[in-house]
Amino acid sequence: MLLSMTGHGEALVQDESASIQVEVRTVNNRFLKLNVNSDLDAGIQSQVEALVKKHVGRGSVSVRIKSRPIGEAEPFQINESLLRSYWLQLSEIAGGSQSVNLESLLSLPGVVEETSSTDQRKKLWPIVQTAVEKALVNLNEMRGREGDAMKQDMLGNCQAIKTQLDSIREQAPTVVENYAKKMTDRINNLLEKYDVSIQATDLVREVGVFAERCDFSEETVRLDSHIAQFNDIIQLPDSNGRKLDFLVQEMLRETNTIGSKANDAKIATRVVEIKTAIERIREMVQNVE
Repeated sequence: MLLSMTGHGEALVQDESASIQVEVRTVNNRFLKLNVNSDLDAGIQSQVEALVKKHVGRGSVSVRIKSRPIGEAEPFQINESLLRSYWLQLSEIAGGSQSVNLESLLSLPGVVEETSSTDQRKKLWPIVQTAVEKALVNLNEMRGREGDAMKQDMLGNCQAIKTQLDSIREQAPTVVENYAKKMTDRINNLLEKYDVSIQATDLVREVGVFAERCDFSEETVRLDSHIAQFNDIIQLPDSNGRKLDFLVQEMLRETNTIGSKANDAKIATRVVEIKTAIERIREMVQNVE
């Protein structure tokens, strides 16, 4: 499945303890660049980053997470058994002469314990995970729709390239023939004008050198092969933007060589059409994961 590197997904999940809102945006980038913006602790943010990497292969990813506690969140807890122990012991010591001050008891070591950040993370992470995963699923659905649209467009451009390439193959045999005719006419004019003679073998040799120099059959075969590989890769279940990008570069290289070797106006026109189609493909491939 072809995936666009541009997309957006969001989700809102809540339970009895918290409400988590997640928004994920992606744009194209050669590598994976991840930015998580939230009010959560570093431990949860690290888990979020690991989760995103499972769903996004490359691109610039921005994740925004807003958390809101529901009900009273207690940042501490009272050790009741220790408090009772303090109370009984101090009451025995004091006897009936004075009462034990509760405020003083709360300041004694171990009575009031801060809630562990690890405990908070364990309670909060399941809902954060659910929200992030839902946002990522929505993101990839959007990226998949855009990827499918790009896929159809690129396949159409590949077909346009093949059509032009077939025409170039049909035109190729006439290149040498036209050159031989031009050379013959030019030499005949010179012979008439300057009254000189030339060996037929010299003409054949010159045409042979030209034919070898303008032979672009290997380039057409390789270009055809690159198009076939491109069509195969684009149908794979995984998105392979890097491979497609490499093939586009190779397609352009072979096309440029055909244009430089052909030395023919009609073929040059078709080369321009091929390069135009390749450029359209290249622009879209740069946004494929």
